[in-house]
Amino acid sequence: MDLTGLGFKGRFLLVLCMIFYLFTSVDAEGSCKLKAKFNLRGYKEVEKTTVVIGGMFPVHRSLISTDSNTTDPPESVDCEGFNFRAFRWAQTMLFALKEINSRTDLLPKTELGYVIYDSCFTISKAVEGTLTFLTGQDEAVPNYRCGNGPPLSALVGAGGSDLSIATARILGLYYFPQVSYESSCSVLESRFQYPTFLRTIPSDENQSVAMAKLVLRFGWTWVGTIAAEDDYGKYGIKRFKEVVEEAGVCISFSETLPKIKNPEAIARIVQTVHDSTAKIIVVFSSDVDLSPLVEALLQSNVTNRTWIASEAWVTSAAISRQPNVLSLLGGTIGFAVKRAEIPSLKKHLLSISPFNDSLTEEFWGIVFNCTTNYTLILKGMRRCTGEEMLGTVDNTYSDVSQLRITYNVYKAVYAVAHALHNLELCKTGSGPFENNTCADITNFEPWQLMYYLIHLRFIVPHTGEELFFTNGEVEGFYELLNWQSDSNGGIAYTHIGYYNSTAPPEEKLVINNGSIIWNNNVLKAPRSVCSERCQPGTRMGIRQGEPVCCFDCIPCADGEISNTTDARGCIQCDGDYWSNANHDECVPKTIEFLDFSEPLGITLIAIAAFGALAAIVVAIIFLMHLNTPLVNVNDPLLTFSLLLGLVITFLSAIVFLGKPQMWSCMTSQVALAVGFALILSSLMGKSALLMLRARAVKAVKAAAKAAKAAAAASEQSPDTAVFAPAIPQKNDVDPIHPRHQRVIMIMCTLIQVVGCTAWLILMPPHPVKNTGVQNIKIILECDPGNIIFICSIFGYDILLALVTFAFAFVARKLEDHFNEGKSVTFGMLVFFIVWISFVPAYLSTRGKFMVAVQIFAILASSFGLLACVFIPKCYVLLVKPERNKEEMMIPRTKSRDIAAAAASSASLATTSSSGNPNGTTVSTLSLEE
Repeated sequence: MDLTGLGFKGRFLLVLCMIFYLFTSVDAEGSCKLKAKFNLRGYKEVEKTTVVIGGMFPVHRSLISTDSNTTDPPESVDCEGFNFRAFRWAQTMLFALKEINSRTDLLPKTELGYVIYDSCFTISKAVEGTLTFLTGQDEAVPNYRCGNGPPLSALVGAGGSDLSIATARILGLYYFPQVSYESSCSVLESRFQYPTFLRTIPSDENQSVAMAKLVLRFGWTWVGTIAAEDDYGKYGIKRFKEVVEEAGVCISFSETLPKIKNPEAIARIVQTVHDSTAKIIVVFSSDVDLSPLVEALLQSNVTNRTWIASEAWVTSAAISRQPNVLSLLGGTIGFAVKRAEIPSLKKHLLSISPFNDSLTEEFWGIVFNCTTNYTLILKGMRRCTGEEMLGTVDNTYSDVSQLRITYNVYKAVYAVAHALHNLELCKTGSGPFENNTCADITNFEPWQLMYYLIHLRFIVPHTGEELFFTNGEVEGFYELLNWQSDSNGGIAYTHIGYYNSTAPPEEKLVINNGSIIWNNNVLKAPRSVCSERCQPGTRMGIRQGEPVCCFDCIPCADGEISNTTDARGCIQCDGDYWSNANHDECVPKTIEFLDFSEPLGITLIAIAAFGALAAIVVAIIFLMHLNTPLVNVNDPLLTFSLLLGLVITFLSAIVFLGKPQMWSCMTSQVALAVGFALILSSLMGKSALLMLRARAVKAVKAAAKAAKAAAAASEQSPDTAVFAPAIPQKNDVDPIHPRHQRVIMIMCTLIQVVGCTAWLILMPPHPVKNTGVQNIKIILECDPGNIIFICSIFGYDILLALVTFAFAFVARKLEDHFNEGKSVTFGMLVFFIVWISFVPAYLSTRGKFMVAVQIFAILASSFGLLACVFIPKCYVLLVKPERNKEEMMIPRTKSRDIAAAAASSASLATTSSSGNPNGTTVSTLSLEE
């Protein structure tokens, strides 16, 4: 049969029908046949009572294992594993009923009876007990109430959530009230599926959210979960995961505790806990299901974990009293339901007798290691006398220091009693039912009692707590407990806070961090993360294939920052900002320019000022010797224009310093271009004259050489008439005059001035912020405006330099006592060397050092020209004034050339005279030095 298409409710109803079918069978004649008889143990008192209240408690932990044998008739299996804690709960119900029956203010005319069964912590026993309770006899007949006993009122139980889910489905069919003391599963909130289910314990919806808030409060992002293999564990841990995962917490592992003995599964869970890096483990389980795992963990010596406990085991002595449990569970934080003191309860617990019922007999035998079984006594086992003193034995049963679930049992019994009391007090004509009728306390229907339970509100005895149900639920209030070591080395449940689901959001979870002692007696809260938090300056890099909580912290790139922890990405800094060293803040970029006040700027200013001063001093020296031959030899006006250009270039270097401004960018570039144009055009005018003089001297040399050749020819042919070439005179040496030189200088400079003016008007240089060269700096520099203009302007200066160098190079061998041609040639060579070296140096530097290199080039080239052109002249003017004479300034040929030319002329003259009868001379040679 395929059941996959059926829902949970459908499958449950099908199983229930099959159980009913086993109970009874109808043959063809319609007769009834009993199919099974249940084996239930518990307490029963229905004689001479008015109303009966049912109870169900997991006094045993499980069923006795049996082989599945279909050859023998099936039997209702007995239970094993006596649960002292649940036995106390059952005794608490008996105590509460006894207390109610003795009161005169609560049900004074009604005697409450009871039917209490042991569910053995299994669904099958819970169903058996429910059916037996409903039918009123051990041989259950579904849908029938057999006998004429007192009416049934409600069932208090049935222990764990799985058990209550099963019983609630059956009881809901008959609208029979059920008040649970321990079943906290959130599934039971459904009024549609469980219309008659109420409980005195908060729903796990509250506990799951409270656990999640606890995890988030301490910043734990890497946790493990362990849940019981039932609805309590499954739904509780599911809701916890939903809340924490939505908040970014990752689950390291999620394990399930088996309901039946399974050493392999327990060993696997132990290994998982041991291997996991999660330091926080959340456990949603009962103490019964958790005990085997705790024992295995203690054997494996697993420590350094912090456990978060659900209310089902946080105060369980079955867990806390295990040997050396403090090493494993010390520092555990758990959520516990309300605790109360119930006067006289302990007295009742210690007053039971082993001879009244089988459950108490079994309990007595376990506690005192005795028996009432005659057969076992014959075998040597000690006989129970009933006179043993329970007060001398320290066990979970008699421990009333943590009455929490016990208190819930007490409240559940009183809730049913108060509902019956309100039913009993109903006055005819003002009742809640049809035609304002009331129910009869001696003969009422379960649904009528359900009305009074829903609208119930009363004060719990001894505690003052007001109890009422909202859709069958009570408020979600939990006490936070911390497992600490007491003075005897045991476990002390220390109050550290509380959770109240009805409080404002910021006040729901209250924790006193200072009172918490963590595992291994550490006062500092543990950290449980898959990866350490990414500090500001880094971002989270998700690891492929791993949970989002497992990541690498990747430093932000330069220019990017993250100013929060666990940043998903880095933020790009704005244009004028850059990341600091820690990459956690955008700081203004360093503004760089060559400032006047820094040492390099001061040095350059001093050098430039010295150069300008030197040029001025030279000008003064020349003014002082203005009328001397050396100053006048090559147009003194050009000399002063040259010195003016040098002063301009020296001073323009200073304008390159400081923070670039519009005026400084325009002035520095234009002054440099015009200054160099003035220098080079002045030198060009001087060099042009020197070149022409050199060409004239060269012509003299050529004439002398021709005369010498002619003389040689006349000696070989005496009859031949030879005419000697004419030798140039002094007036032929300077073919251009100073005015021509000045025109050259003015025109060449004017062309540059016009070009610079157009540059300034159309696309002038302007200051810019250069952020592309160095990321961490803003370099303030001058943008030329247009590359074509600046290339044209300084290309023109290069053209002037080349022409000047060509003229000077031609005149370099001009012979006089002061060779100005050589001086200009060397000056231009220095100029070229400086600027050729400038190009790679300029391109290889950045920032303010580019400006420094440019200034060095300007100063070096200017000093080179100043030194090469004017130091020799100043030397003559100041040191060798005797050489400052007219004859020293005149270009001349070499002495041997002059002598040869004279001899040749004389020879030619003699030859001509002897060969010419008229005695006429052909030509004469006139030379002046």
